[in-house]
Amino acid sequence: METNIGMNVGSVPVMLAYAGLALMLVLTGIGSAIGVSMGGNATVGALKKNPGAFGNYMLLSALPGTQGLYGFAGFFVINSSGVMTASMSMMQGVAILAAGISLGFVGLFSARRQGGVTSNGIAAIGSGHDVFGSTMILAVFPELYAIIAFAATFLISTSL
Repeated sequence: METNIGMNVGSVPVMLAYAGLALMLVLTGIGSAIGVSMGGNATVGALKKNPGAFGNYMLLSALPGTQGLYGFAGFFVINSSGVMTASMSMMQGVAILAAGISLGFVGLFSARRQGGVTSNGIAAIGSGHDVFGSTMILAVFPELYAIIAFAATFLISTSL
């Protein structure tokens, strides 16, 4: 069956699914790039005051990068589920699109917010305060939501 624009109707679920996978990868990657850059910028400023704490700065700067990894893991989980075929149903295509939107946006926002937490911790360490452990604990809170979104993506993939 053809639509009036020459597209096979059976390909719509596949296009929705690939759009979901693309959103999953792109949005989590953008969020991680922003969050890691925020930490890197804070590190450059903190190094001027306290260059001896570079190891702590580096660990805190890298934390928002995990959301991009969750996006890739979600892509891998769905892509390896075996459902990405030309015969997939509309419901499967929409489910993958929903998973991509969910994980993508949650990863984008949680990485940005985590970058803010880690940047403030880096600045405080640079000023001589011993807040590395506290900053690590507080930085886990925004990450928790990315983990929940990844878990939801995994659950969606198992129900396909």
